[in-house]
Amino acid sequence: MKIRSVKLETVCGITSRLPKNQRMEAAFAGRSNVGKSSLINTLINRKAYARTSQQPGKTQTINFYNINNTLYFVDLPGYGYAKASAETVEKWGKMIDRYLEGSRVLRIIFLLVDIRHKPNKNDKQMYDWCIYYGFQPIVIATKEDKIKRSQKSARLKEIREALEVVEGTPVIPFSSRTGSGTKEVWDYIQMMLDSFEEEKGGKNEH
Repeated sequence: MKIRSVKLETVCGITSRLPKNQRMEAAFAGRSNVGKSSLINTLINRKAYARTSQQPGKTQTINFYNINNTLYFVDLPGYGYAKASAETVEKWGKMIDRYLEGSRVLRIIFLLVDIRHKPNKNDKQMYDWCIYYGFQPIVIATKEDKIKRSQKSARLKEIREALEVVEGTPVIPFSSRTGSGTKEVWDYIQMMLDSFEEEKGGKNEH
């Protein structure tokens, strides 16, 4: 998809009412500092539109990016931040829960995990949560450029096993530095967008 316009349209905090969008939503979930903002920036071909931070736990809101007035990228709060209080973690959880349950136009969820590390219990919980709400997340293994090529196959196998992914679930290696995996992610977004437009009886122009 050729990116013509990007706008951070809605920012929802813990007590905010979620928007009732009519266009398809693609959500991005992952633990703090896994590279969600970097992935979004790469997908929309902007260097620093989605704010990246060296400080984990920075994203404490649900951010809705309007892409080409065609769909929304939804950046969910990073989970698993060790220094966050239990009360804050619970509030973030409820906010994500409310979104997954409440959105009527969410069609695809990308769950990001760091390819260098085995997914932890928070990643597994997030994966199971998505399944519970009827979604089959596509897993993105970020920071691919940080490992040797010879390690990749074993790392991807470890991710599949730790998350106990549904058979056939894509696990896409991705690097914001090299751009690898970008086309594959967009292909899945476009496929779901075409399906969504058919659902609505409209025609998607791109």
